Amino acid sequence: MLASFLALMATGLPVALAMSAASLIYVMATGTVPDYVVIHRMVGGLDSFPLLAVPFFILAGNLMNTAGITNQIYNFALALVGWMKGGLGHVNVVGSMIFSGMSGTAIADAAGLGTIEIKAMNDHGYPIEFSVGVTAASATLGPIIPPSLPFVIYGMMANVSIGQLFLGGVVPGIVMSIFMMLTVAYYAHTRGYGSDTPFSWVRLSRATLEIFVVTCFPLAIWLLTLVDVSSNWATGISFAALLALDWIFKFSAVMALMAPVILIGGMTMGWFTPTEAAVAAVVWALFLGLVRYRSLSWRMLIKASMDTIETTSTVLLIVAAASIFSWLLTVTHVAEAISNGVLAITDKPAAFLFLANILMLFVGCFLETTAAILILVPILMPIVLKLGIDPVHFGLVMVLNLMIGLLHPPMGMVLFVLARVAKLSVERTTVAILPWLVCLLVSLVVVTYIPEVTLWLPRQFF
Repeated sequence: MLASFLALMATGLPVALAMSAASLIYVMATGTVPDYVVIHRMVGGLDSFPLLAVPFFILAGNLMNTAGITNQIYNFALALVGWMKGGLGHVNVVGSMIFSGMSGTAIADAAGLGTIEIKAMNDHGYPIEFSVGVTAASATLGPIIPPSLPFVIYGMMANVSIGQLFLGGVVPGIVMSIFMMLTVAYYAHTRGYGSDTPFSWVRLSRATLEIFVVTCFPLAIWLLTLVDVSSNWATGISFAALLALDWIFKFSAVMALMAPVILIGGMTMGWFTPTEAAVAAVVWALFLGLVRYRSLSWRMLIKASMDTIETTSTVLLIVAAASIFSWLLTVTHVAEAISNGVLAITDKPAAFLFLANILMLFVGCFLETTAAILILVPILMPIVLKLGIDPVHFGLVMVLNLMIGLLHPPMGMVLFVLARVAKLSVERTTVAILPWLVCLLVSLVVVTYIPEVTLWLPRQFF
């Protein structure tokens, strides 16, 4: 089965068709299970409540891009950090942090904000390699900072709380952003990059005020509940105050910044499940596009919906194919054999994590993220549980590894998106991204070997 899968992949067959065909070849050649099981397991793999989050998070990201909300985020980040040396590099990272709290995917980040950022950096005279490199690195924040599509898939496969995974990605996302901004500062210092917008106390104060207003929203709800105001009334009063401030001061990005606050706050307060949070993300995106910024037309809405249908079909076809593939790996005891083999080599969690990182980095270069998670989880999760590694922590390690894989040929989707956006060859884009792997690998080491970076926040709420 594995041999036929690799052979079919080598011919250029799409990964979903290669997995399903390899599974069918194995079933028909061995006769261990009836051939109709292939279809049964593929359909069963899609019959999952958490998977409903997939189309909605994709739609939310498409709506944000189509409605031009990315422009509001970019302008806010420019006011906040554009005055620093290497300003647009810092803007790139900060903008991706904010957009990550809405889209949940690296490709949406690269295609949406990436288009704006690379053009702006080129106009300000930055080398195209630097522009592409920092955009690629910051795009990996998409699935780390919640919400996150890969976390939904991992949580479904590993039977882990998706809410805990979402919260677990907050601090690692901040750590990654700090390393990226330090890298930008290093390039700015060594290459003499200046600021890209004049320092203005007015612009900086206004951007800081917007952050303060957004931060005060959950604080206001908490204070109102302390004086015996019901949580629903407290939320309503706080939201009314937020709308009033937004109307009075005509903020540019407060409502866009509210997206991650609403999603994470809603889940931690029990208003909706992570799957329902995806619907909330779409509702909020529609509110921003149709009401707040009034930048979303019905024609644009139809286009975003059709793009969502196309992308969702691709992702769910991969999920269906990987379901039968991973099921066969389990029922044929391949996963158990691999687990026993690894445990025979080492029973040290640190050594296993080192080996798992190498494996996942390698797999991430050849398989699409969803397919890689669906195949690797049944194989690695028994070892993780036997060694006492927290599944939430391991989920962050796996997703971060696979995000780094998105920057590599031959299957790096972010690599191909940025090559098209920047009008560069894949070879030049790859060379431009290579130096930025250093800060990503350092972040990977921190997340892998300091579990509290991931687990501290989930333990405060769960």
